[in-house]
Amino acid sequence: MEGPRGSNGLVNGASRRDDPDHVLVREIATEETARNEIATQEIATQEIATQEIAADETAGDETAADETAADEIVSDEAETPAKKKRPPRRVVILGVVVLVLIAAGLGGWYLAYSSQFVSTNNAQVDGDKVAINAPGAGTLTGWVITQGTQVHTDQVVGRIQILGTGPQRTIKSPGNGTIAVNDAVEGQYVTAGTELATAYNFNDIYVTARVDETSIKGVHLGALVDIDVDSYPGSPVTGTVEEIQDSAATTFNPFPQDNSTGNFQKVTQVIPVKIALTNTAGLTLSPGMNVTVHIHKS
Repeated sequence: MEGPRGSNGLVNGASRRDDPDHVLVREIATEETARNEIATQEIATQEIATQEIAADETAGDETAADETAADEIVSDEAETPAKKKRPPRRVVILGVVVLVLIAAGLGGWYLAYSSQFVSTNNAQVDGDKVAINAPGAGTLTGWVITQGTQVHTDQVVGRIQILGTGPQRTIKSPGNGTIAVNDAVEGQYVTAGTELATAYNFNDIYVTARVDETSIKGVHLGALVDIDVDSYPGSPVTGTVEEIQDSAATTFNPFPQDNSTGNFQKVTQVIPVKIALTNTAGLTLSPGMNVTVHIHKS
């Protein structure tokens, strides 16, 4: 006998679990719930993985940014000394102006100084030359000359044996001096007029300066002269103008300029100026030494 039904349509005392349809529905719901939970877990897992990847990328970006910042700091530190060493533009301009003023001052001083002198390096220590020549052709005998030998006027210094059995001719010194050049050897054959030796009086040496004709008007007799000797740089040698020749040096040239082609080229001539030495500073000056002279204009 069926008992009374409840308000839900089931027989009182019967469980809803015992209903097959209800059981099937509940199983389906349970499966869907499980699937939803699995899907939810998968989504959560993916989100976590995504977040981790994003975090890694962010960390990488931050590391790169940190490295870039560090490089910039190092670069700034490297550039800082250079920037510190680089002088301000105002200082550079001031330095350039100072250098220009110094150069202009030195140039002006040099022009003012040089305008007080007539200078030339075409000059040598000189002296009155005593040339000992062969009086005839023949063999040189009795030659007593060596470099440094002192000779006197009319002193016999050797003989010339005329070829064959001819007479001997004596060789005499035409003046006083000290032999500076000896070109002869005992027993050699010489021709008439051969220069055998050259002597100078070292107590009466001077300087011969060759001054351009365009500057000679600034040279006056008695003018003071400062002399720089190439062999003794810095030594204070001085002199005075003793003689100014009236003719240019080329006037005495035995081989004058050839102008047969008609192509004449004007050449500045030089005027020989004799300078007497007033102070040699104790130096041993010999004819032929090169010097530079500065002749005072006033």
